[in-house]
Amino acid sequence: MPTLNDLHLAGKRVLVRVDFNVPLSTNDAGEQIVADDTRIRAALPTISHILQAGGMAILVSHLGRPKGIFDEAYSMRPVGQHLALLTGSPVIMAPAVVGADVLEIAKSVAPGEILLLENVRFEPGETKNEPALAAALAELADVYVNDAFGTAHRAHASTTGVAHLMAEKAPGFLMQKELDTLATIVNAPEHPFVAIVGGAKVSDKIGIISKLLESADHLLIGGAMAYTFLKAQGIETGTSLTEDDRLDLARDLLKQADGRIHLPVDHVCAKEFSNDSPSEVCSGSIPADQMGLDIGPKTVTMYGELISRAKTVIWNGPMGVFEMSSFATGTKAIADAVVSATDNGAFTVVGGGDSVAAITGAGLADRVTHVSTGGGAMLELLEGKELPGVAALA
Repeated sequence: MPTLNDLHLAGKRVLVRVDFNVPLSTNDAGEQIVADDTRIRAALPTISHILQAGGMAILVSHLGRPKGIFDEAYSMRPVGQHLALLTGSPVIMAPAVVGADVLEIAKSVAPGEILLLENVRFEPGETKNEPALAAALAELADVYVNDAFGTAHRAHASTTGVAHLMAEKAPGFLMQKELDTLATIVNAPEHPFVAIVGGAKVSDKIGIISKLLESADHLLIGGAMAYTFLKAQGIETGTSLTEDDRLDLARDLLKQADGRIHLPVDHVCAKEFSNDSPSEVCSGSIPADQMGLDIGPKTVTMYGELISRAKTVIWNGPMGVFEMSSFATGTKAIADAVVSATDNGAFTVVGGGDSVAAITGAGLADRVTHVSTGGGAMLELLEGKELPGVAALA
């Protein structure tokens, strides 16, 4: 697969699939503005490289989930305005995704300029990977670059369809970094290798848990999925969220793990799913009228010790209901432990929306080896699945 540095970009129009699916808010004037520009900043190295090489950057992204029609609430215009502030250069805003007017604008873009297309999901053919939309996108440019790792597991028109139509194509710098970093986890993790998996449902993480058990020395489980594993062992879990139809699966995974899966030994419990509900620490079984909403202090210590001895750590999923301050302690403690492991020389990767939000919210994102921009894409790559958006670049 060629790299971005292999491409000759001078005088060429480069269609770049970026991930500008950023949160928006409203300012005092009632205007939509970008609330968090992390994803925009992540794409700047690729955009800057194209412009400095004398190319024209034509950017395409989705934003939110419009239903295949124009919706002003999901317009890319606020994103374009913010991008202009970050780059210090004007950003030309296209009136649509494709069409005669957009094609005319694309052909008039000069070297060193940026054109931002409208939200690609305004086109119903995007998620269906319709050939007509892919062809229209391909007509806009000479070169294709995919820098949106977070969408690489989707076979959409802007991620795979258009790539198959372009002779010159490559991953952007952000995409390449994701692939290289995660390849280390897949192919050659240094041991001890500790994987931390949280979240609500075992069923959502079956594939990644099974795959990690092939190489991980320790698999630390948190979040609501832990209660399904505990219930499968005959431990009382009160009113905690469990998947009763997955108990046999949980038992099979525990058998496969042969002692390498670690479960919480205590919990922060409450009677109601509310930040204001009085809480207490429950060891072992959870009382019948209570639910587990976070890992307890003994579990934090146990998990922390295992993480401290690791040479490789991957973390996906919170340890509890971290959105509620009363039940965020466990997740924050894991974030601190991962950072400490990094400081001690471990190779650490954090991925998945909730985990990234937790470590970013704690101000620790720049203190781990790598924060992945793609939750679903990261999990599928680690599971050994082919990512359509990456395969289309070969």
